[in-house]
Amino acid sequence: MPKPAASVASLLPQLWHRRFLPPTLVPRDLSSFSPLLTIHSAPRRCSPLPPSTHLTAAAVSTAAAVEAPTTTPYPVYERLLPCPLQDDPPRIEHLVTREDEMAGDFISRSLGLPPLYVADLIKFGAVYYALVAPQPPPYAAPEHVRIFREVTDPSVLRRRASIKGKTVREAQKTFRVTDPNQPLEAGTYLRVHVHPKRFPRCYEIDWKSRVVAVTDDYVVLDKPAATSVGGATDNIEESCAVFTSRALGLETPLMTTHQIDNCSEGCVVLSKTKEFCSVFHGLIREKQVKKVYLALTTAPVSTGIITHYMRPVNRAPRLVSEDHIGKWYLCQMEVLDCKKVTWPNSLIRKAYSVNDSGWPQQEAAYECRINLLTGKTHQIRAQLAAVGTPIIGDSAYMTAAMAAMANPSINPFGREKLSYNSEEEKEAAIESWIAAHGKEPKSVIGLQASEISWEYEGERHSYKAGVPWWQQDSVESDLV
Repeated sequence: MPKPAASVASLLPQLWHRRFLPPTLVPRDLSSFSPLLTIHSAPRRCSPLPPSTHLTAAAVSTAAAVEAPTTTPYPVYERLLPCPLQDDPPRIEHLVTREDEMAGDFISRSLGLPPLYVADLIKFGAVYYALVAPQPPPYAAPEHVRIFREVTDPSVLRRRASIKGKTVREAQKTFRVTDPNQPLEAGTYLRVHVHPKRFPRCYEIDWKSRVVAVTDDYVVLDKPAATSVGGATDNIEESCAVFTSRALGLETPLMTTHQIDNCSEGCVVLSKTKEFCSVFHGLIREKQVKKVYLALTTAPVSTGIITHYMRPVNRAPRLVSEDHIGKWYLCQMEVLDCKKVTWPNSLIRKAYSVNDSGWPQQEAAYECRINLLTGKTHQIRAQLAAVGTPIIGDSAYMTAAMAAMANPSINPFGREKLSYNSEEEKEAAIESWIAAHGKEPKSVIGLQASEISWEYEGERHSYKAGVPWWQQDSVESDLV
């Protein structure tokens, strides 16, 4: 019989001993800390916590562990709108309150941000809180660790009514701050994404013209490229769901039921109700939803089923192997047909900001119709690149495909992979292969979710997207 979960106060002393005595111990969640680690504390008036401290550590790249300058030239902050065309460099701040107060006031004063800018951040979903601060990462300065120990000391936590009976995992779980006037208890942890990821394309679209169908339960949208279906971790405002809801005048915002990549276009289903969300998720799990894609590739692709296995690591680039490896995910897609077409002309490439990544031959392209049999993130993109036929505009995977063409043994999971004398040598080869990939495209790639269909309660639902960008007769037709 499983043991009951321990409370925060009873478990933390054991947790600290296990985590802090070995200095090289990796924390269970690095993703919640940014490379720029800053802990701010408001002045103390009447709090059980020690006096306040304001600390700033040198920025450290988690990927390369390279020390960066301690100061960053930040822009002048006013409002989040109008939307800039380019993202500002990432800036994520970590705060700990030292007294009870309102979220907006505390953030504004601690970070020197205008109250309206902070209100915008909260509206965008860029501010998170947790009752108890998460473990600092290994590169945190000793003063940061000291502050963490102060605010999570059992003698302090026992006096906090909000965490009584909660486990460590429950108390460290993050939630979005939804109102500038949301009260914060002393000791509350905040993560503020000061420069959220932006989606300027949202403001250029005639969203009503992109709606394929509206029913009582759902809306089908022909999603434009360079937009997000449901938003980003730090920006839920600039999304297809929000802008489509506004365009249709819906009182209740639409909900996402599935995703396609930001750089892709085509059919997505947005739910009007939680009930339909649950139904559609069930249909996806039971593989009752059929998705057909159009992919514009650099070379011809043989028809038939293509099988790979994807590394179970939740970050880009997604690495695939033709050989089955341990717990890697099965990826299958069926190429229904593949025809030769004209490579997109310079006007279309310029209008859609297509990145050709220096692909050597640009006389002809190939339009493939693909039945997606399994739906893994980046699956079509990674699989097509792995067989030497990357998608046009896909800077992330096209550069790796070119590197493999020049040196086939660079891919440690390819047909011509080398033999490695040790795990360390293989890990180094994997890191080199990852480095051969480019950056995620910010505009459009040659991939469209062309058709989506399913059956429910004896009724068939089938929808098609419009003409893909590379088939546009006029570059003006899809720029609104």
